[in-house]
Amino acid sequence: MRKPTRRSSSVSKRTTRKKKTTSKSFLGYGIGLFLIVSIALAAYHYRTALAYYFSFRSRHHIETTEASKVEDARIFQIAKKHHPKVLGFDVSEYQGKIDWTQAKKLEDTFPLPFVFIRATAGKDRVDKQFKTNWEKSKANGLIRGAYHYYRPNENSIKQADLFIKTVRLEKGDLPPVLDIENLPKKQSMDSLKVGLQRWLNRVESHYGVKPIIYSGERYYVDFLKNDFKGYTFWIANYNFFVETIKDDWLFWQFTDKGSVPGIKGPVDINVYNGTPRMLGYMTIGGRIVSD
Repeated sequence: MRKPTRRSSSVSKRTTRKKKTTSKSFLGYGIGLFLIVSIALAAYHYRTALAYYFSFRSRHHIETTEASKVEDARIFQIAKKHHPKVLGFDVSEYQGKIDWTQAKKLEDTFPLPFVFIRATAGKDRVDKQFKTNWEKSKANGLIRGAYHYYRPNENSIKQADLFIKTVRLEKGDLPPVLDIENLPKKQSMDSLKVGLQRWLNRVESHYGVKPIIYSGERYYVDFLKNDFKGYTFWIANYNFFVETIKDDWLFWQFTDKGSVPGIKGPVDINVYNGTPRMLGYMTIGGRIVSD
């Protein structure tokens, strides 16, 4: 006895499976083609920097991954593009013990005259390497600055007091920095902003200088830009195709994969939006640094 209905259903299912398989194949090919084209465009875009990179690495016999090669090329291109603006770096206990006698240049080429050093986090955490980093960075001629990692769900005044207790700023140091990156879990954004302002006011009152605010670009645009006018900002943005510091950024942290002599592992690299002389004027006491 014929059963045309079942047979038709079976054929229909096979046809549907074939269509799904074909669709997945096309999607896979499409994604693969997109990635190949993206990599090719990136390589072409950074062709000059890549040429430098391969030359530099071949001289130093350093083995790295393909991804780090492109990132190093990007770092070089951004550093070169921003001359005569100033490059610097930032560190914490995560960089371990640093040989400050060597931490002078990026890729043996670009001077690194300033450094930001993590001092405290939250209401009760002092960075394990802060004291050593703070003393030795200055002893080796770097312009230094200290930053506090803010925890949204902890008392803002206690956090400010810990920073004040830990950090003694001197003539020639950069203004204090408030690092805010996380969203609150137990309070509203309005409440968080009140806490941030209390920290800023307390620290400014103690040191007599307006603090700098550090954050990621998205966080800055969404939550900080309109509510903290009058403050200067240090912005983190590692976007591969962002190559120029914006006018409203005082500092730009453009990578967390820099290589600095005397430091094991990757390091955050920053651009200051001005000349060496301008950087000198913005330090406490307005120390002049030659261009």
